[in-house]
Amino acid sequence: MSPAIRIEQVSKRFGSTRALDNVDLEIEQGEFFGLLGPNGAGKTTLISALAGLVRVDTGNLSVMGYDVQSDYRAARRHLGVVPQELVFDPFFSVRESLKIQSGYFGIGDNDDWIDEILENLGLASRAGANMRMLSGGMKRRVLVAQALVHRPPVIVLDEPTAGVDVELRQTLWQFIKRLNEAGHTIVLTTHYLEEAENLCNRIAMLKDGRVVALDTTKQLLRRFSAHALRLRTGGVMPKELTSEATESGGWWSIPFNSFDEIEPLLVKIRTAGCEIDSLEIGKPDLEEVFIRVMQGAHHE
Repeated sequence: MSPAIRIEQVSKRFGSTRALDNVDLEIEQGEFFGLLGPNGAGKTTLISALAGLVRVDTGNLSVMGYDVQSDYRAARRHLGVVPQELVFDPFFSVRESLKIQSGYFGIGDNDDWIDEILENLGLASRAGANMRMLSGGMKRRVLVAQALVHRPPVIVLDEPTAGVDVELRQTLWQFIKRLNEAGHTIVLTTHYLEEAENLCNRIAMLKDGRVVALDTTKQLLRRFSAHALRLRTGGVMPKELTSEATESGGWWSIPFNSFDEIEPLLVKIRTAGCEIDSLEIGKPDLEEVFIRVMQGAHHE
């Protein structure tokens, strides 16, 4: 079985700027995959190349086994992209926009599927509304609907919840998770790292056009993050702990790997005469992983 997406030695320059630098990546069918990185890392350029909107300088890209350049029509038919920008035709209603989008793929009789999409994205009551009359969040919902209207096996979401309300996020992720469970491959880029942590099984991190980390979410958390004992004390932290601990806003954070280490740490603090005012245990999180990887830029 061919991977849902295959990216081989892909590079792209815009003038003197190297947007992509020998990117190698495979995303298997049925994965919920995260593509993370700071602004300017190359995420949107890579998505544009997959959609055939950008021609790369070197390398090859394929979607469901179809080469993006030599077999563009088939590759595009198997791919649905939700763009970062709000792009819409102001002269049509929501339903008309979806019917027109269906026509681009030669699909005519899909009213039942359109109704299902509208219902699941909370657009059913606005189906007859003109696009220019919708709020920004509603327009973004329509962009998601347009990407799904031809039932693509691979769905790419480029910052789909940027600037939208909590209700849309919950509605969108419920629907997308159901599609993933039904076998659709999902690729997500987002700056909301808690979304990626909760949704994605595997994550690639880009920096300066290169993949600098690639692993399962669990392995990334295990390798680059740790549990931490966070406390606020009324005394001076023991010297043997300050080499490992970090202090921010009056709170000390001491990393540990096993819960068996907590009591010995507390004993050292009490022995030093420190009175603990507040205490909590922090779990590993993807934000810490992201910061460490971006600062170290470990090339995988």
